[in-house]
Amino acid sequence: MKITPILTQLRAQCPNLANRIAVGVDLALLQGNADLPTPSAHVLPLADLASTSTAQNLTAQPIRDRFEIVLALDASDSTKALDLLHDLRAELWRALVGFKPGTDYSAIVYDGGEMVSINSSRAFYRLRFFTEFQLGRNLPSQPAESWHERELDGLSSFTGVTVRVDAIDPADPNLKHPGPDGRVELTFSGDVTP
Repeated sequence: MKITPILTQLRAQCPNLANRIAVGVDLALLQGNADLPTPSAHVLPLADLASTSTAQNLTAQPIRDRFEIVLALDASDSTKALDLLHDLRAELWRALVGFKPGTDYSAIVYDGGEMVSINSSRAFYRLRFFTEFQLGRNLPSQPAESWHERELDGLSSFTGVTVRVDAIDPADPNLKHPGPDGRVELTFSGDVTP
């Protein structure tokens, strides 16, 4: 999942965080940064979880993209920090839950939150979210998303079929074993037009 739509949505919909929304790559670095502004939000990609394909003859694999937002709060007044946490958490829900970060993605779902660390000066709270998409295209006109789809795209088009039938019965009495005798009893053709 691209992170830019998430950042854009948060910056537009979270006035209490103003421009203190950034991408965070490592939670330990955030916790060790003494100059980190508070309150601030940091978006961290977590993982993608793949399920088995929902189809047998093509790729249609649901993928769950997980990410988290870590809130950094001033904890010098713990009551004030926890009240602000409540407000910021609700603001993040209003900004993200139900938002689609791309045309191929489902609406974002909240997956829970927890306190990461708290001391006399700072508190870090983690909120987890996820959204899902399908690996594998829905229409043949879309670009290939897997090796199997790329391989199918390389095949020649199916334009028609001719069927020649050599029937088993009536059996030829001149043959020792009943079965097809090599004479075509029926021929038919069908053309396919897209």
